Amino acid sequence: MFKVEDMQSYGKEQLESAVAAASTVQNGLQAIASAYGDYTKKSYEDTKSFVEKLTAVKSLDKAIEAQTEFAKMAYETFVADSQKIAGLYGDLAKQAFKPVEGLVAKFAPAAAH
Repeated sequence: MFKVEDMQSYGKEQLESAVAAASTVQNGLQAIASAYGDYTKKSYEDTKSFVEKLTAVKSLDKAIEAQTEFAKMAYETFVADSQKIAGLYGDLAKQAFKPVEGLVAKFAPAAAH
């Protein structure tokens, strides 16, 4: 038989878990948005620098060299930042499902009996 106190305690636990999960999700989304912002800012600055360098070039060979360097750097930056952002999404998913894992662990032994 359930007691009212047990139900209140369970409800309180669930509310606290939901608040903690929401806070975690919010922090994770802020980190992801910040990472996207950092990437965008760096990409803009790198492109601006490339355009300035390209306008100062006097020969076609130097222009091709500058373009090649820029393309390589842009690709490397994209890959590195994409991996960073993917890691942030993975961390967010892990943190968001922690309350569910706790709930499952709490009831899994009871279901096994």
